[in-house]
Amino acid sequence: MHEWALAESVLTAAIEAAEKEKLKKITEIKIAIGQLQQIEEDIFKFALDEIKKNEEKLKNVKITIKTEKSTLKCKNCENTWTFSDMKKKLNNDESEAIHFIPEVAFVHTRCPKCKSPDFEIITGRGVSITQIKGKK
Repeated sequence: MHEWALAESVLTAAIEAAEKEKLKKITEIKIAIGQLQQIEEDIFKFALDEIKKNEEKLKNVKITIKTEKSTLKCKNCENTWTFSDMKKKLNNDESEAIHFIPEVAFVHTRCPKCKSPDFEIITGRGVSITQIKGKK
């Protein structure tokens, strides 16, 4: 499952960052999930909880997850729109493809105003760690 792989990557990155900062224990991790990623948050949280059980540095870590709204902007007419607007026009296969590879959005959508395929994702793409707290 995609969510498990992402959870494992996030926790691995958190441990690596903690080691660079010489933290003996991680107490809190804040994660941002871009709406475009379409993560099943319940599965992602479950995966995080299961994976962290096997890591001493992650025992009792508080994990906070924030979903970031996806905003797209046309490079042609400068119109902005959201992934929620775009998703209404996608079929299940297109939506699933974007879930696994967010860049596929560039294939399956156009600016709703001028129909240009030339747009950028301003916010809400990917998964990132926004903060790590710990003890030295």
